[in-house]
Amino acid sequence: MKRSKHRGHKEDKSGDEPAILETEDLDRQGMFMGGGKDPDTISVASVTAVTTNVSNKRSKPDIKMEPSSGRPVDYQVSVTVVEARQLVGLNMDPVVCVEIGEDKKYTSMKESTNCPYYNEYFVFDFHVPPDVMFDKILRLSVIHSKNLLRSGTMVGTFKMDVGTVYAQPEHQFYHKWAVLSDPDDITAGCKGYVKCDIAVVAKGDNIKTPHKANESDEDDIEGNLLLPEGVPAERQWARYYLKIYRAEGLPRMNTSIMANVKKAFIGENKDLVDPYVQVQFAGQKGKTSVQKSCYEPIWNEQIVFTEMFPPLCKRIKLQLRDSDKVNDVAIGTHFLDLRKISNDGDKGFLPTLGPAWVNMYGSTRNYTLMDEYQELNDGLGEGVSFRARLLISLGMEILDTSSPDITSSTEVQVEGVPNISESSTGKIEEFFLFGSFLEATMIDRKIGDKPINFEVTIGYYGNENDIVIKPKTKGKKGGGDDEEETELIHNSSEEEMEDDGDLTSVATTPPMKPVITDRNYFHLPYFERKPCIYIKSWWQDQRRRLYNANIIDNVADKLEDGLNDVQEIIKTEKAYPERRLRGVLEELSHGCNQFISLANKDQNQSGKTKLDRERLKLCMSEMETIGQQAKAMRSQVKKSTVRDKIKLAQNFLHKLRFMADEPQHSVPDIFIWMISNGKRIAYARVPSKDILYSNVEDETGKDCNKVKTIFLRIPGKKGFGPAGWTVQAKIEIYLWLGLTKQRKDYLCGLPNGFEENKLSLGPSAPPISLTYMMKQIFQLRVHMYQARSLFAADSTGLSDPFARVFFSTQSQVTEVLAETLCPTWDQLLVFENVELFGEATELRDDPPIIVIELYDQDTVGKADFMGRTFAKPVVKMADEHYGPPRFPPQLEYYQIYRGNCTAGEMLAAFELLQIGPNGRADLPPIDGPTDMDRGPILPVPLGIRPVLSKYRIEVLFWGLRDLKRVNLAQVDRPRVDIECAGKGVQSALIPNYRKNPNFSTLVKWFEVDLPENELLHPPLNIRVVDCRAFGRYTLVGSHAVTSLRKFIHRPSDKQANNWSATEEIVVVSMDQEPGFKKMDTVVKLDSCSDAVVKVEDDEKDGKGKKKKRKKGDDIEEEELDESMLDWWSKYFASIETLTEALKAQEAALSDSEEKDDMDLADGGTKKGKGKKDKKKSSDAPERRKPKLDELKVYPKELENDYEYFEDWLHTFNLFRGKGGDDDDQNVVDEDRLIGKFKGSMCVYKVPPLDDFSRDMSMDSSMGMFQNIPHNDPVNVLVRIYVIRATDLHPADINGKADPYIAIKLGKNEIKDKENYISKQLNPLFGKSFDVEATFPMDSTLTVSIYDWDLVGTDDLIGETKIDLENRYYSKHRATCGIASNYAIHGYNVWRDPMKPTQILAKMCKDGKLDGPHYGPGGRVKVENRVFMGPTEIEDENGLKRKTDEHLALSVLKHWEEIPRVGCKLVPEHVETRPLHHPDKPGIEQGRIEMWVDMFPKDMTAPGPALDISPRKPKKFELRVIIWNTDEVVLEDDDIFTGEKSSDIFVRGWLKGQQEDKQDTDVHYHSITGEGNFNWRFVFPFDYLMAEEKIVISKKDSMFAWDETEYKIPARLSIQVWDADHFSADDFLGAIELDLNRFPRGAKTAKQCTMEMATDEADMPMVSIFKQKRIKGWWPFVARDENDELELTGKVEAELHLLTGEEAEKSPAGEGRNEPDPLEKPNRPDIALLWFLIPFKAAKHLVCDQYRWLTIKIITALLLLAILALFLYNMPGYMVKKMLGA
Repeated sequence: MKRSKHRGHKEDKSGDEPAILETEDLDRQGMFMGGGKDPDTISVASVTAVTTNVSNKRSKPDIKMEPSSGRPVDYQVSVTVVEARQLVGLNMDPVVCVEIGEDKKYTSMKESTNCPYYNEYFVFDFHVPPDVMFDKILRLSVIHSKNLLRSGTMVGTFKMDVGTVYAQPEHQFYHKWAVLSDPDDITAGCKGYVKCDIAVVAKGDNIKTPHKANESDEDDIEGNLLLPEGVPAERQWARYYLKIYRAEGLPRMNTSIMANVKKAFIGENKDLVDPYVQVQFAGQKGKTSVQKSCYEPIWNEQIVFTEMFPPLCKRIKLQLRDSDKVNDVAIGTHFLDLRKISNDGDKGFLPTLGPAWVNMYGSTRNYTLMDEYQELNDGLGEGVSFRARLLISLGMEILDTSSPDITSSTEVQVEGVPNISESSTGKIEEFFLFGSFLEATMIDRKIGDKPINFEVTIGYYGNENDIVIKPKTKGKKGGGDDEEETELIHNSSEEEMEDDGDLTSVATTPPMKPVITDRNYFHLPYFERKPCIYIKSWWQDQRRRLYNANIIDNVADKLEDGLNDVQEIIKTEKAYPERRLRGVLEELSHGCNQFISLANKDQNQSGKTKLDRERLKLCMSEMETIGQQAKAMRSQVKKSTVRDKIKLAQNFLHKLRFMADEPQHSVPDIFIWMISNGKRIAYARVPSKDILYSNVEDETGKDCNKVKTIFLRIPGKKGFGPAGWTVQAKIEIYLWLGLTKQRKDYLCGLPNGFEENKLSLGPSAPPISLTYMMKQIFQLRVHMYQARSLFAADSTGLSDPFARVFFSTQSQVTEVLAETLCPTWDQLLVFENVELFGEATELRDDPPIIVIELYDQDTVGKADFMGRTFAKPVVKMADEHYGPPRFPPQLEYYQIYRGNCTAGEMLAAFELLQIGPNGRADLPPIDGPTDMDRGPILPVPLGIRPVLSKYRIEVLFWGLRDLKRVNLAQVDRPRVDIECAGKGVQSALIPNYRKNPNFSTLVKWFEVDLPENELLHPPLNIRVVDCRAFGRYTLVGSHAVTSLRKFIHRPSDKQANNWSATEEIVVVSMDQEPGFKKMDTVVKLDSCSDAVVKVEDDEKDGKGKKKKRKKGDDIEEEELDESMLDWWSKYFASIETLTEALKAQEAALSDSEEKDDMDLADGGTKKGKGKKDKKKSSDAPERRKPKLDELKVYPKELENDYEYFEDWLHTFNLFRGKGGDDDDQNVVDEDRLIGKFKGSMCVYKVPPLDDFSRDMSMDSSMGMFQNIPHNDPVNVLVRIYVIRATDLHPADINGKADPYIAIKLGKNEIKDKENYISKQLNPLFGKSFDVEATFPMDSTLTVSIYDWDLVGTDDLIGETKIDLENRYYSKHRATCGIASNYAIHGYNVWRDPMKPTQILAKMCKDGKLDGPHYGPGGRVKVENRVFMGPTEIEDENGLKRKTDEHLALSVLKHWEEIPRVGCKLVPEHVETRPLHHPDKPGIEQGRIEMWVDMFPKDMTAPGPALDISPRKPKKFELRVIIWNTDEVVLEDDDIFTGEKSSDIFVRGWLKGQQEDKQDTDVHYHSITGEGNFNWRFVFPFDYLMAEEKIVISKKDSMFAWDETEYKIPARLSIQVWDADHFSADDFLGAIELDLNRFPRGAKTAKQCTMEMATDEADMPMVSIFKQKRIKGWWPFVARDENDELELTGKVEAELHLLTGEEAEKSPAGEGRNEPDPLEKPNRPDIALLWFLIPFKAAKHLVCDQYRWLTIKIITALLLLAILALFLYNMPGYMVKKMLGA
């Protein structure tokens, strides 16, 4: 099955990824295979439908019916803005704006800082098609001082498209720095950085959030830029020049009724379209001028974009539009994917394209007033007809931003360009397209029985509305150059050249009335007369592009088929998959070499563009490396590595497919339309390259010269969903496309035995129809055995399936089987007298395909469609023998599709038998099994039906859970029915479901005949019915177990079991550091030896410590104070371990990948990040972690690591109701889930297995299910610990939430509403809850997080459900995790009421093990395994005493080593569970970290719950004494002397300017930049040591209801200012000190340099929390006009940190106040004239600085006064004058 290539330009970005995935899944089902002769390549007959014999006459059909692009999907984009750094500007108040498409969200404003810390989380929800989503631009901008009244000024922006994020691993960027640049000034450089996380989630994606550890790792901005892998950190500005020359082939439009009126009056006939081109790229739009009324517009314009290179936006969108006074409509859209027209490799090239024509596809060409397919013209969905083609070219240049004459804005510009010559895009040639319709069947009866015809178009040729214009170059044809002459001589006969007469094209078949096939479909009665079409068209000859694409595609197809083969072999467990894989790789490297030799031949050709040359180079080198790697890989394929190598080969496949997609189009695609009575019904699109002819076999399209089965589908949106799944028509069509002069063999691929019927008499005229003289008669036998996992089509959750089989013009149906999803029809359908046209031998190799459709029978109305599949029959000619190896055919599984989704599998076999001269007598007899009589229905004959054996199926009935209401009534007396292959068993009735939902009888069994071949086992059906009054039964829900394999009991190997008890095998010593992997210490010896080996870890330890001391000169070893440690210390240590483990894992992965690449590249040069990694690892030992007992942090749900705790008790989901339309079958559909059945099965062949009947202690009523606890109700204390939640979905308008926990278990519900956490999306809860429960009634625990609201109801944010019962009964012992060490006091106290020795004794007893035997010297023996460990324990008072607990614990931690019953026990842990919301299925709403302990009530009661309440922040006080400043820049000019001076004061704050900023007094008139202050700032703060954050609580706004808690990094900001009396103070400089890590102050002002603030990496760093008191000089820095940092002063300060208690004991005043006052500074005298200074300043201002301004103001005031007097006196004076007074 081919990936449909007609998605043309739709195959963009990651819209493509789902498609690729689908095809991979389809392909795993392996549709077709090519068989070779080499033993490695021979295809294996398989149990899954694989059609070998694909010969040269037919090409493969495409099974997918539904266009995959264009359907809207749910997306969620989440953005966390963490902080910004190095913002350019003085004293700014920054706000970050996050914008996606049209949606904008803003962070809060931080005042007066260039390094704001936000940590705000935003979520955007979308419901749009993938194309639209991935083209949306995500923009981060920083705005300075935005408020309600003004929009603020833009500091800088960063943009990328959403598709780039989605293409990232895990679809996300985590903690990366976005580089801001100014779009209005490209010369300005970087404007700062914003640190953020961005994730894009589509429905069903799982986002792995890197574990939120404390962010102590120093921020290396350059190393963590927000850029995809492979994009350089320094991106340059570039200009993109898109030249748009002209367009042709626009559809004839008559847009306004007025036009017709006008025509009637004036008789003037103008072209009725005013086209222009609009281009969108990276969030900017440009457009060309409008060409008035013109079908062949010529623009000759270029649109210039200025954007960074490489751009983070992948596609340029070109749209041809029709300008209209009311609204412009799109005529067609084309996307340029920059990844296809550039390459970033070493020998890469910048984006370039053309000049070349690009084809646009969209809605139908005939004009209707309301175009129902208009969105196709906007580029959504697959175009259904050719719209126009556009001649464009794209070029690009990198800008040198330093040159003076560059325009600095990024506005889009439009400029004119010179015209381009005709020949530059290639020589125009005449192409010839021929098609013959061999069969048209399965025509949907809804269409009606009006006459039907087919229309074929290529570009704008063949459409009845278009007038065909031959290109002007026709005249030159005779005088072609030599090369052309020779080609003509080779390719055609003489007369053909002369009589090329102007053929008229025949583009449509004659209309014909359809004939009824069955109740759903018609067919057209072509019989022996097959209509043909032919079209002449003229295009630039750019076949080479298509040829190259075809060769690559050919290689890719072979590779894909081969890989499917291999996967098939693995899946069906056939022998030697590695041989087949070697063959595949051999073929691949051969194909690559073939490409190189073919592509090389062709060097000289007109119309070659730069992109053609570059792509050719690229493809050649890529193909060469793929070929070499495949060769190298072939030798490395071993049985063990097959799976990894398949993965690598899949990468080759993606590469090949990517290369095969040609960005510069040539011949447009072919469209086939079915027209009924003049109305267009359905279409198919055939890429022109697939049917293009070439003299070279490898360059020919895969469907050229072949008969192809095409299913026509409904155009546009209507084709989505069930409507589009019905086949509109199935046609068998033969197509050929090539140059007219190559026309010699255009009929050679047709089935032989026909005569041509022509219109004109010329010998070379193409036929308008073919008449077949030869026909063969066949009988088709269809053996329909069974189907499984079908689609649920009825409201009961079941279906009443029957199959309808179509072959040629006949169809038959199987019987209807009621109420099942796994029907076993066991039926033979015989099609008599099937007439097929053509030669017998051809038909043998290549029979037509059979289509099987499954339907659900409904009592009223039409049957519902449930899926379809194809098959090819095995053909037997009359003269062949019916016998092995080909006959009788094997049953095979065929994958069923419903739309694009899989919908089950069907087991069947098909044979096509020729009826020879003796009639039917020669056919092999049909011998069905004799024991069944099913009337007219024939069962599947003996040689084909599977061989059966007797099996016994034992069923463990445990109970039913979570049953919902059925038809509004509660389920009260349920029963379970189990059925397999027609036999079955019923469970006992549960008398009262609400009181006890468990079954009273646990085990029942039944015997059944099952096939010997396990792959053919029928499914087992589980149904739950409710027994209602009056003997009525209602179906509650059902579940089909498709594969019984995991339940088959395989007797264990005898030898493995008889361990002689004397052999002692494994020793584990326990005195080791948890940092090392435990597994290192397990030593396995031969089972026959009797040795005991003690594994020592001391020496490792010793070395480690020695090394440590050498290095430890400047790093103090953190000695741990036991009393300081609490549960959180353990938790944070564990999280650090987890993040390290994850990092190591990633590193190992990338290493292994690199290694693989290395192996392949045969010792090529190693690229990669080697150096960086090495450096990191050498730094690692410096921060050696103190040794803490840790717990295990699972980054996902606990059950994921333990097979969902289904070790013996399985959970089967019961479904009811119809299946969803758009969803794949494998997604659990929450709405259909109606409950769960818990139980298990065991399947074995009937002669009972002797090994367990010997055991006398066996309970015979339990069958195979021994040692299973009883299912009586149990009372349990459930203790739920909730630590924290992360990344919650915001629930309030302000983009935050007020979360609290709610817990529900059975009837018990706890809502912790009063303890909500205000405005937090990452709340720390630290709470435990005790709930009493009774299994089985309360088995599902729901932990939800709600959002508290002051008014109205609280909203659910998300919830997670845990099945406690399976955990409780699991042998992994998930009731209470086993701690890593045993302690009786302190932070790691043992919390299980049973001590390790008791647990071990119980486990041994339950598992019937010998032991435990505690021996001297710290040994313990269980069965034949020996463990060692320490035997002393220290209690609270430090006294040591003997204990066996450590020994027992060491056994429990290695329980998986114990023979027979061993399994991994659940350790002490924290699990991370995703939260989901029922309304948004499949999209994570946040995560919660928690764990659950369970204690049975009949055992000793557990101690009090662990205290995990969040650590309270500790009170500290930071006292900062500003002693002096020096070298402060001077801002003011002195009034008298004019010399520079400054009035210096220093400002400082710790939490934020609003909360606690403090200023010193002013040192007036400093001439040297020296200032003396002796001033103390006092900053009290609350601090969390573990997270290194300051905690502040404040109200968000005046209207906030409560205080919100914020955690901010501990950073002290000190600024120096110049005080001004009349204007705002001037900012001079600042320094920010991170209290955990800041440069040590310089001893003197001289030694204090600017590097202390800029190059932090090289400076010795100190932490105030360790040093407590530090004094020194630090630099002030600020940015000058050119954004360069400059030194603006130095400050001598003393930092003193005290805890809250110390501060109370020795208080100190602010400023120079009591207590502990500082002395007054010794300032020069001039400063004493402070009272005169204001006057002086005024005088200086008036007389010197603003003299002229002052004079101007006074003059203006005088003039105003005179005017005012004049106006005041004027009226009175006038009155006087008038009255003549």
